[in-house]
Amino acid sequence: MHEHAYGPSETGSVVLDLGGETGALIVYTGQDLLGREIEISRDGAQRTHSAVRERRVRDGSFHTAVYPDLPAAIYTVWWDDDVRVGTVSVHGGGIAEFVWPSRDFGATG
Repeated sequence: MHEHAYGPSETGSVVLDLGGETGALIVYTGQDLLGREIEISRDGAQRTHSAVRERRVRDGSFHTAVYPDLPAAIYTVWWDDDVRVGTVSVHGGGIAEFVWPSRDFGATG
């Protein structure tokens, strides 16, 4: 798990090129994950990551990791190096959305 200190992005600062067999994924998180890199992967492919950033919009703000330009496929969202959070299907020409689970998801005991 890596963390970075990025400033917020403003409305219209993320551009997604959708179409054909290319889609995108947005992972919604809480503010507590600001700066954390979240990894995703599809079967047999190397993992890719995106940092959680504050995204300011007209009505407030969200904390998200955005994955543009993804080939259409089913993706695994990773909690850490070993634990899967879930899966999400990305379709060409569309934006898939995934809600990060509570901080207690990876807790043991």
